[in-house]
Amino acid sequence: MKRGPKVGLKTERDFVAKAKESWGGALPDWVHELAVFASQTSQRTAAERIGYSAAVVSHVFANSYNNGDLGRVEEKVRGALMGLTVLCPVYGDIGRDRCLDIQKQPFAATSSVRARVFWACRKGCPHSRITQEGGGC
Repeated sequence: MKRGPKVGLKTERDFVAKAKESWGGALPDWVHELAVFASQTSQRTAAERIGYSAAVVSHVFANSYNNGDLGRVEEKVRGALMGLTVLCPVYGDIGRDRCLDIQKQPFAATSSVRARVFWACRKGCPHSRITQEGGGC
């Protein structure tokens, strides 16, 4: 007995429709872009592209991502899929998603660039999401 879809039938998830249903029709542009990308590729591929798990992407589509920073997910999508760039004081013009990833890197005295970025992120860069109290993103 063979299980699964019949050979030749393509089973696609329409993540745009799922997101519109969950968000009440008024879909933010970045959620729409993420849903389109997931529909064209897969939910897992979309998640990997923005640096999150497929479960987080599913929660975003379902409008139920309550335990995390939805603003950060939005910025990652805008950088990875929508071409949003920022002016890094060390690297110059970089994608917003890369900027957020760089901020999470620990201090590395073995790399002068990493050390400069570490301190630039903590000394007033307007794109930094690092809080002075917590020291992390």
